[in-house]
Amino acid sequence: MTMAAPAGAQGATLTGGHAAAVDPRIGTGGDGHTFPGATVPFGMIQLSPDTAMPDVKHAYKWAAGYQYADTSIMGFSHTHFSGSGHSDLGDVLVMPIAGAVKLEPGDPARPGSGYRSRFSHDSEVVQAGYYAVTLSDYGVRAELTAGRRIGWHRYTFPAGKPAHVLLDLRPSIYDYAGKVLWSSLRVHGDGTVTGCRTTRGWAPGRELCFALRFSQPMTSRQLLNRETDVTYKGFKGPGNQAEDHDAQNGRALVGVFDFGKLKRPLEVKVAISPVNEANAIANLDQEGAGWDFDARRAEAKVTWDKALAVVDVDAPASTRTLFYTALYHAMLSPTLSMDVNGDYRGPDHAVHRARGFDFYSTWSLWDVYRAQQPLMALLNPGRSTDFIRSLIAAQQASPFGILPVWAYQGLETWCMIGYHAVPVIADAYIKGVRGFDADAAMRAMVASATYAPYGDLADYMKLGYVPIDKEPEGASKTLEYAYDDWSLAQMAKAMGKHDVAATFGKRAANWRHAWDAKTGFMRARLADGSFREPFNPEAAGYGSDYTEGNAWQYSWYVPQDVAGLVQVMGGDAKFIARLDALFDAKVDASHFKNVEDITGLIGWYAHGNEPSHHIAYLYDYAGAPWKTQQRLKQIMDSQYAPRPDGLSGNDDLGQMSAWYVFSALGFYPVTPASDEYAIGRPFVSRAAIHLGGGRTFTVSASPLDDAHPYVGAVTLNGKPLQRTYLHHAEIVAGGELHFSMQARPDPQWGAAMAARPAAMSSYRP
Repeated sequence: MTMAAPAGAQGATLTGGHAAAVDPRIGTGGDGHTFPGATVPFGMIQLSPDTAMPDVKHAYKWAAGYQYADTSIMGFSHTHFSGSGHSDLGDVLVMPIAGAVKLEPGDPARPGSGYRSRFSHDSEVVQAGYYAVTLSDYGVRAELTAGRRIGWHRYTFPAGKPAHVLLDLRPSIYDYAGKVLWSSLRVHGDGTVTGCRTTRGWAPGRELCFALRFSQPMTSRQLLNRETDVTYKGFKGPGNQAEDHDAQNGRALVGVFDFGKLKRPLEVKVAISPVNEANAIANLDQEGAGWDFDARRAEAKVTWDKALAVVDVDAPASTRTLFYTALYHAMLSPTLSMDVNGDYRGPDHAVHRARGFDFYSTWSLWDVYRAQQPLMALLNPGRSTDFIRSLIAAQQASPFGILPVWAYQGLETWCMIGYHAVPVIADAYIKGVRGFDADAAMRAMVASATYAPYGDLADYMKLGYVPIDKEPEGASKTLEYAYDDWSLAQMAKAMGKHDVAATFGKRAANWRHAWDAKTGFMRARLADGSFREPFNPEAAGYGSDYTEGNAWQYSWYVPQDVAGLVQVMGGDAKFIARLDALFDAKVDASHFKNVEDITGLIGWYAHGNEPSHHIAYLYDYAGAPWKTQQRLKQIMDSQYAPRPDGLSGNDDLGQMSAWYVFSALGFYPVTPASDEYAIGRPFVSRAAIHLGGGRTFTVSASPLDDAHPYVGAVTLNGKPLQRTYLHHAEIVAGGELHFSMQARPDPQWGAAMAARPAAMSSYRP
C-alpha cells in the first residue's frame, strides 16, 4: 500500500532507519484491532483517529477506535488499546472544524449530519510515531505525533474559513448510555484547558484528567453541558451564556474553541494524568515545552528507530515490513501509567507514588505471558525490571492482595483466566532479569496462587481441579492454573525456596485431572469427580468447559509437561498423528460464529487466538521437528500479510506480533519460565539481535526461499547442533546460529530423545 503524503500535503515522509519499515495500518482492518495513530514505545499517549465509537453491543470491530473500511473520522482521541478483543478508552476526543460547527458527531451514513468528516486513505500518512490525514469535509490537514505523556497535533486550516477545535468529553470506545459518570472542563486564565472524566467502563470508576494548550490565542469559546435527562441540576453558576463559562461540570460536556481565520497552522498539545488536573499540567509543563511539531515528530521517529534497532534484519521488503511492524506492535504495551512526579492510580483507586521505577499498566496477561513478555525479557531486560516492579506494586495496593489479571491505568477488569502475572515474573527471573525485590515478588506470586475466592481456587487447591458445576470453563482453568503453578515452582527452586517449589511443583501435575483417556481430550470434571456429560469436543465459548476454545485446541495446553502429554496420548507416533489431525481437519469457520475471538483457522488450529500459539512447535517434543517447520510455513503464509487485514485475529497487545518475531527468528518460548526455546525455522535470511555490552546473537539461513522450506543442518557458533532447543544463556552470550535449508525434510535431525526440549516428565540431567 502507498504511504506517501498527497501532493502538496504538509508533513513530508521521513525516511531511513528501522522505523521506516513499520506500517501501523497492518491490523487496522478485519479482526486485528490495532490503531494507526501516533505513540512511542510503551507510551502513555496513543493519539489516533476514531472512525466510530458505537454502542457496546455493536462495538467489537472498533475495539481500537478505527476500522480501515470506514470512510469518516469523528475525531482524534488520546488513549487506545492495541489489538484487544474487548475495549474502553478513547479519552479526550479532539476535532478540528473549518466553518460552521455542529455539536453532535452525526451519522457516518449521512455526511454533514454532524461534526465527523469524510476522509480518503490516499491522504493518510501512517508511520511509527506519526499520523496525518486530510479531513475532506473541512479541507483541514491534521497531523499527529506523540511523546511519552504528550499528544501533539498540527492542524492546517483552509484560508478564508474560520477555524475551530471541538473537544468532546462524551464519546468513549465501547460506549453506552450512562458510561460517563461525571466530567469537568475548565479554561484557565493563560488559555490552558483542563478537565477530568470518570467512566463506568471495563475498569469501573476510572478517572482520567488532561491539560491542553493551543499555539494561538482563542478569539472566543463555549463550554457546553449537553445533558437533557437530569431532573435536578442544582443552581446555575456564574455566567449567563456558554461563552461566559470558565468551567463546567456534568456528564455530557463539549468545548468549542474559536480561532478566526488563521494564516498559519494551529498546534495543540495535550497531556493526560490518571490522578488529577494539577499533575496533567505538570506533565505538560515538563514534557511539552515549546511549539515545534516537526521537532517532536523527529524525536518520536528517533525513539522508534532506537527501540527497533535492537534487531537488524535482512529480508525482502515485504518481510521487513511484517517483521518491524510486529516488533513495533510488541512494543506498545504495557503502557506508562504514571505522572512526572511518580504518582499513579492503583487497583484500590488510591494515589500511590513510584520511587526509583516507572509504573506501567495495560496488562493483557492471559495473552502476553506467552511470547510478548518473554520477548521483552530477551530484548529489553531493563524495561522488564520496571514491568515486574509495577506488577508487585499493583499487588501490594490490591484490595484482594493479588497480582493483576487484566489491568489498565492501574485498575483491574477481571477479564480472562489464570494468574499469568506469575509466569511473567518467573520467566524474567529465570532468564536473569534482576533489579526487583525477588522475595516481594515471590510473596505476591504465592498470594495470587492461593487466593481462594479467585476463579474457584478454593476447590482447585482442595480437589486438584476446578469443578465445572461450581465454576465455568473448568477445564481451561485447571490447565492454566497448573502451568502457572509450575512457573512459580521454577522461580522458587531458583531462589532456594524448596518448600514452596515442592508445593507448587506438585500442583503443576494437576493437568492430569483434566485428561480423559477414554475420549482422548482434556475435559472438565464435576465436584464428584466425574466428567461432565454430554461431551462435544467441538463445543466452544462461555458455558463450555473451555475459555475461548474447544477440546481440540485446549487438549495441547500442558506447556510445562509436553513429555507427559505425549505419554498419555500414546507415544510419539500417536501424538504426531493427533497433531496432524488437528491441522488437517476440515472445519467450517462458521462453527465459531458466536465466538468472535476464534479466528485464523487451519483445521481446528486457531492462530487468531492464543491457546493455539505453541501448538506448531509441539512436533519438536515428539521427534518430528520437520513437521514443526512445515506447519510454521503454513501459518506464516496464511496468517500474516503486509496489508490492513494482515492479522488473522486480535493482536492482543502484541502477542500475535511477538509470535511472529520469535518465529521469524527461528525459535519460540513454548514454556515461559524455562530457560529453553524450541527451535523452528527462520523466515529471514539474517537477523542480528543486539544484546548490550557489545554482544550480538546472529541468526542466518541459506538458501532461504520457498523452494527450501526445511532445515537440513544447524550450527551454533560453527559447531553442529543436533538438538531442537536453545538455552537462553546461549543467546545472550552472543554468537551465531546458522540454518542450512533444503527442499526436502530430514526426519533424522532432532528426532532423538536427547535432542528434544525438556519437559516436566523427562528432566534432562
